[in-house]
Amino acid sequence: MFSLRTLVRRWRLLAPLCLSTLLVGCLALPQTGLFAFRLAITSLGVEEVQIGPYRVQAGLDTSDISSLIASSLGMGSLPVQATLAMGLALPAGMPAVEMAGFRWALEMPGIEPLSGNYRDSVSLSGGGEASQLRLPIGFDLLAGDSRLAPMVELATQLASQGELPAGSELAITPGDLRGLGMTLPAGLWTPTLRFAVGEDGELTPRG
Repeated sequence: MFSLRTLVRRWRLLAPLCLSTLLVGCLALPQTGLFAFRLAITSLGVEEVQIGPYRVQAGLDTSDISSLIASSLGMGSLPVQATLAMGLALPAGMPAVEMAGFRWALEMPGIEPLSGNYRDSVSLSGGGEASQLRLPIGFDLLAGDSRLAPMVELATQLASQGELPAGSELAITPGDLRGLGMTLPAGLWTPTLRFAVGEDGELTPRG
């Protein structure tokens, strides 16, 4: 049979452990939504395409792109600039957060991967109105050993259809997240999210 002194001694040993467990459980409740952070791209398109010195509006006839590229072969360079228009939101049920920018990387068939940093803060709400962002991208159609035909096809799709070509992949690495009275630093709990572009421009999240 335990003596009173023994019971008091054991309680003194167990009390800090019980208190720590309780505190961890209480803190974990508001953090759960952030630890399960998932970003949704609600829209993705290409705007303001410029091939060399020429600006091409999406949806217009681009049949002269091949001749434009052919005429630039002797120059050895044909820069392409465009704006990637993107809507970002959180899945329904997630708490609203403020994202301190993000790193992005874009892969398109036939060209070297592109990357950059979006430095402005982004307000995100679960299932609410998406935040609309604009990312400038640029590359050289004639760089490397790329063949002409795929480059013409890529330029045509960007300019005339206003969407990324099938087989492209967009990766986003979130910055710090602020919400629920806490800040979740970028890193372990905010992994890189990847989205594959399908035939009709639809996006598929990749693990």
